[in-house]
Amino acid sequence: MPPIDVEILARLQFAFTVSFHILFPTLTIGLAAFLVILEARYLRSKDDAYLRLYRFWVKVFALTFGMGVVSGLVLSYQFGTNWSEYSRISGPVLGPLIGFEVLTAFFLEAGFLGVMLFGWDKVGPRLHFLATCLVGFGTSLSAFWILSANSWMQTPAGAHFDAALGTFVADDWLAIIFNPSFPYRFMHMMTASFLTSSLVIAGISAFFLLRHDDKALARKGFSMAMWAIVILAPLQIFLGDLHGLNTLEHQPTKVAAMEGNWETQSRAPLLLFAIPDQKAETNHLELGIPGGASLILRHSLDGVVPGLKDVAAEDRPPVGIVFWSFRVMVGLGFIFLAVGAYGLYARWRGTLYTDKWLARACLTLTPAGFIATLAGWFVTEVGRQPYTIYGLLRSSDSISPIVSASAVATTLTLFIIVYGGLFGAYLYYLIKLVRAGTAPISGQAPEAMQGARPGLVVPAE
Repeated sequence: MPPIDVEILARLQFAFTVSFHILFPTLTIGLAAFLVILEARYLRSKDDAYLRLYRFWVKVFALTFGMGVVSGLVLSYQFGTNWSEYSRISGPVLGPLIGFEVLTAFFLEAGFLGVMLFGWDKVGPRLHFLATCLVGFGTSLSAFWILSANSWMQTPAGAHFDAALGTFVADDWLAIIFNPSFPYRFMHMMTASFLTSSLVIAGISAFFLLRHDDKALARKGFSMAMWAIVILAPLQIFLGDLHGLNTLEHQPTKVAAMEGNWETQSRAPLLLFAIPDQKAETNHLELGIPGGASLILRHSLDGVVPGLKDVAAEDRPPVGIVFWSFRVMVGLGFIFLAVGAYGLYARWRGTLYTDKWLARACLTLTPAGFIATLAGWFVTEVGRQPYTIYGLLRSSDSISPIVSASAVATTLTLFIIVYGGLFGAYLYYLIKLVRAGTAPISGQAPEAMQGARPGLVVPAE
């Protein structure tokens, strides 16, 4: 068996670590917004149910936030060890963007997280709510900078390559930050985070309903999550369509791989199933809807859809991964839409909290948002290949010249072992939190809660 190329190993290592990491920011972005809503409703209504929900979900947020910080640290090191040429060439553009994320978003989150977690009896209710809002804003601001940097790699703008320096040089920072794909990718990813978090909240709330554990409180969480799914699932499909049209304009080869389309053609079919054969430049066992791809991508049955054969074989991404990841993402999106619609129907019938099929469906779909998010990122990142900066810098020219295949293989193995242990510990404590449930808060009578320290004096139900 021939040795695996160092570039492939480095790509596998980064793919593994970034896929592991993305799970946690996806959840913290959505949970942070949910916590802001819970605390706002508590401060307005003085209903201790919202406080108890807040105190339960803030523990999940803190645990997940910590995992995100730990798992994200190694990514920056890989830029210097495995991808030093990429860092050197793109550093004048991407370095400041990543630096802005640390200086603004991360310090904002870290600065107010302690107040959010431990400040109930130390600061007033307004200041505590401000801390929750700032942490929530920080998670979204972090996504803003990271997605701006990633989008620039997909659709570079506002900079040029200086041959004398051997690096990219910034010309227009606004054009760099708000590059052509950034608005679509940012909205699509933020909605994915909110939808994923809503599915987690709905799933865990459904678990409490099925277990008959504090059903009144579980109903509040379940109802809020189901309303979010009803709104976010169709919104995500709409934003995904806009993002796809933007990708068609700027990265037509990626779209051709998503559709499994080899020949440029009108009335291109929407393939529901196929086995792409990249070597033979064809698909096996095709099952599709005639003209469907043209209708979706060009909004016309006669619309012309680009084909993979428009570019040389060495400039095509791995078609099978992109093709099937796209279908997993879209398929799950329509399942989320169906669950949201059924939840709306159950609410109308008055069976939202007693429909066991709905509760079991939500419980089953608890991790599905993460799967859809990862599938979407596989489409985005694998579809960009063979480039790190689309059309300008190839992955083969981005690898460190001195890194060895054995070193990358060793560290990849260690990452798998260590991250496996970390994820096991995370699941252990998460399950422990869920099994403990939304424990009542002991204290004084509800009237005492009108003072300056909400949360200290909520009676047990």
